[in-house]
Amino acid sequence: MDLSKIRMVVTDMDGTLLNSKHEVSDYFFELFSALKSKGILFVAASGRQYNSIIDKLDSIKNDIIVIAENGGFAKQNENEILSTPLNNNYIKDVLKTLKEVPNTHPVLCGKHMAYISGESNAFVEKLKEYYTQFEIMEELKPLDTEILKIAIYHFESSEKYIYPHVKHFEENLQVKVSGENWVDISSPNAHKGYALEKVMQIYGIKSHEIMVFGDYNNDLEMLELSDYSFAMENAHPNIKEAAKYSTLSNDEMGVELQLKKLVLR
Repeated sequence: MDLSKIRMVVTDMDGTLLNSKHEVSDYFFELFSALKSKGILFVAASGRQYNSIIDKLDSIKNDIIVIAENGGFAKQNENEILSTPLNNNYIKDVLKTLKEVPNTHPVLCGKHMAYISGESNAFVEKLKEYYTQFEIMEELKPLDTEILKIAIYHFESSEKYIYPHVKHFEENLQVKVSGENWVDISSPNAHKGYALEKVMQIYGIKSHEIMVFGDYNNDLEMLELSDYSFAMENAHPNIKEAAKYSTLSNDEMGVELQLKKLVLR
């Protein structure tokens, strides 16, 4: 594995860079300083809200590129790279479908604000980990503001209890099982691969110059863009099949292990 040409590192957050307690290691920030000194760009690519990603990476927020909401929104400091809103007609249809699916908790995701119903106090508490800015509405419905994604949570299994009811939307939309508890629905081009491709074009980055880490199905498109794609040990089987390389789990600092090799190349 020749890492001598790497100019950009891209990593998913939950299940990848973050440990199971949703923490970023101190060692990562040390490695980031080394990457920066070598002129290697860093991209955080997550299904999380932009504000939530910045909250986790606050000390380096001015030096990174952020792909949020599974590629629906990308930004570098105050420079918006792209925003891919979801059509209100689809929002209406998805919400109507979800009303018939028990124990689901939808979130309408705007650029800097999320919108939920307050029916479940347990879900409101869970949401705070992923969305630092949100409003509770009496009824979820299409809004005047741009909505980038509908994130849907199930306390047991998103793949088992949500996905079968919404997979028919794949004819027109992105429908991703993005985590053990989440399914995300967005516009056809609102995925991490589309957003990352835009970032790569801006910086003139080629597939042999980028290292990408992921763990779940919403990472598939961005893994395909790299000659150095890594699946976490804790990754979904689809990711392990798609990635060219593997690394340790998120609780064993699998990302940091590979970044150390990159720094010491």
